[in-house]
Amino acid sequence: MSLSFQELGISQERVEQLEKIGFTAPTNIQSQAIPELLSGRDVVGQSQTGTGKTAAFSLPMLEKLDPSKRAVQAIVLTPTRELAMQVHDAIFQFMGNDGLRVLAIYGGQSIDRQISQLRRGVHVVVGTPGRMIDLLDRGSLKLDHVKWFVLDEADEMLSMGFIDDVIKILSQAPQERQTALFSATMPPSIRQLVNNFLNDPVTVTVQQPKATPNKINQVAYLIPRYWTKAKALQPILEMEDPETALIFVRTRRTAAELTNQLQAAGHSVDEYHGDLSQQARERLLNRFRNRQVRWVVATDIAARGLDVDLLSHVINYDLPDSVETYVHRIGRTGRAGKEGTAISLVQPFERRKQQAFERHNKQSWQVLSIPTRAQIEAQHIQKLKDQVSEALAGERLASFLPIISELTEKSDAQAIAAAALQIAYDQTRPAWLQNGVDVPEEEPTPKPKLNKRRDRSWSKSDRHGSDGRPTPKPKLRKERRETSDRHNHEKFQEKQSVGHRE
Repeated sequence: MSLSFQELGISQERVEQLEKIGFTAPTNIQSQAIPELLSGRDVVGQSQTGTGKTAAFSLPMLEKLDPSKRAVQAIVLTPTRELAMQVHDAIFQFMGNDGLRVLAIYGGQSIDRQISQLRRGVHVVVGTPGRMIDLLDRGSLKLDHVKWFVLDEADEMLSMGFIDDVIKILSQAPQERQTALFSATMPPSIRQLVNNFLNDPVTVTVQQPKATPNKINQVAYLIPRYWTKAKALQPILEMEDPETALIFVRTRRTAAELTNQLQAAGHSVDEYHGDLSQQARERLLNRFRNRQVRWVVATDIAARGLDVDLLSHVINYDLPDSVETYVHRIGRTGRAGKEGTAISLVQPFERRKQQAFERHNKQSWQVLSIPTRAQIEAQHIQKLKDQVSEALAGERLASFLPIISELTEKSDAQAIAAAALQIAYDQTRPAWLQNGVDVPEEEPTPKPKLNKRRDRSWSKSDRHGSDGRPTPKPKLRKERRETSDRHNHEKFQEKQSVGHRE
């Protein structure tokens, strides 16, 4: 039996605050990390997103801060502004009424307002490396009184090119401090960071629970040769009919184009990526949580701020490059004991990648072909039959019986029922299917191969472009930079994010 938060050393006042916001029992990483951090040890935590690491470092940190001292006493570094806001909001909830203040700093919002908030006095600063360096260089952020330093998702900061910035910030912090580093993976550069900046740390490792993947039905739809993924996705969505879904793509351009295509087909969908203003992101997030939008097309980096409960589907429109990213994506569904579905669109040249993911997760995917027109229409008819059966047991049926009596004087009762079903079916049938969009009756026949001598410009990356047009292979570096706030190159404005309890 796991210990309670109070048994781990968290104060009674904070335990009561945790109970108010629904935190009743510590997770694995919290049970391991909290006692070590409260005892003054440096901690290295290796765990995936979703294991509760924010509370693991925030709760002991808040226990040790001095509310009467209006100086920055804790720094939390995150790779993206979305994660900075998420950590800020969590810390704000954990605070209670102890007079502590937390400030989130990141590119895109007014640096003058951030400077003003720092002058008023805050105890915890959560932010991205680029904006922290800007404020340090201006002399507005001072680290003299910092006693806690947290690096969250250190491997992401490494992959995004922030490692030099992280080292610069750590080098300016007092040596007499407590440091915690959390990372899903431990590449050599991160281990070197641990050796250089942490003092005799204790390592806590939390693997993803083995039961989690079993609650996620992993499906691969094989894209026929010479088909675009956009063309294949339409019948897949009609067949699967996700209640709520995150559709992951590689680039912002693909997100915008795919969203436009799905909206034109009559689907409830919107896009979420780095080109959107922060205000637009927040509006979309609220609409998604309130089920006003069923599906969201997002890039990996932007989607870190999209944490939605009871997500029914995750769709990998573009397969990720790493197993870790795949596990992170599909882990967004199948939560809270519910079952989820992870769908991946797999092109012929991606079969090896698919098999590598299967080997890593020790679970085979269900491999399916693109649904045919007959299968889609059969499913719609079955839904209609279910709705009719449900209506037959309803209370409103009696109000329509006089109409039926009147109609049966002129027509056969079965013909009347069939006509009503036809009207209902035509109204619910997908618009793109009615308009004669090419959906296979059976597995499509491949087109003849192109003559390479006649068209040398048609390269491998052209053949497999996600938008169906000759485009160069997407570069991950460019996508990773979409949320970087380094050197003040941000593209959009965001609201000031500061939390406090007086």
